[in-house]
Amino acid sequence: MKTIILADNQDITRAGILYICNKISGYSQIAEAENREALLAKLAEYPDSVVILDYSLFDMNSIEELQIIQERYKKVKWILFSEFLSEDFIRRVVFGSEAFGIVLKDSSLEEIQAAVQYALRSERYVCNRISNMLLSRRADYELKEQPVLTATETEILKLIALGKTTKEIASERFSSVHTITTHRKNIFRKLEVNNIHEATKYALRAGLVDSAEYYI
Repeated sequence: MKTIILADNQDITRAGILYICNKISGYSQIAEAENREALLAKLAEYPDSVVILDYSLFDMNSIEELQIIQERYKKVKWILFSEFLSEDFIRRVVFGSEAFGIVLKDSSLEEIQAAVQYALRSERYVCNRISNMLLSRRADYELKEQPVLTATETEILKLIALGKTTKEIASERFSSVHTITTHRKNIFRKLEVNNIHEATKYALRAGLVDSAEYYI
């Protein structure tokens, strides 16, 4: 029986996944990985596992890194379980390998449960919202406008690129953690990036952060 590896940095999400997994069968145990190094260690230990990964919050550097790991552990099935993933990212992972399924954090319990059950059977599940997006022929997919960030979002992106945590940014700007988290979601959505590493690369390319300042 397969081991489920839970790679998510949010306590509430891990608790929710554990609750869902307790209601199904077909796996031997649940192991948790708090960062990329721990995940690689668990994959080496359980090379025929199911990984439930929040790519947006985990410390993956890029989609290419994720694909390299998938190629190394070909028997592993992945459930990408995030709040937001860009359309380009979704298309690349879904069309790039049958190993990746996707379910969003606002999906129904039935869909999340189905994603886990499918993966345990070595099958792929893509939630309805993502499936509909992939099947639709959106005219604006190839002709995307340049993202426009507000002044506040630009300042927060700079702080993110400089390595500030959400709590540190909230304290520095005299805002709540919830407010900064909402700004971060909006920034990721507008830039069509999926994590801090990709947002930082954008900030460097756009000249929002000086490369010398970034590497200090």
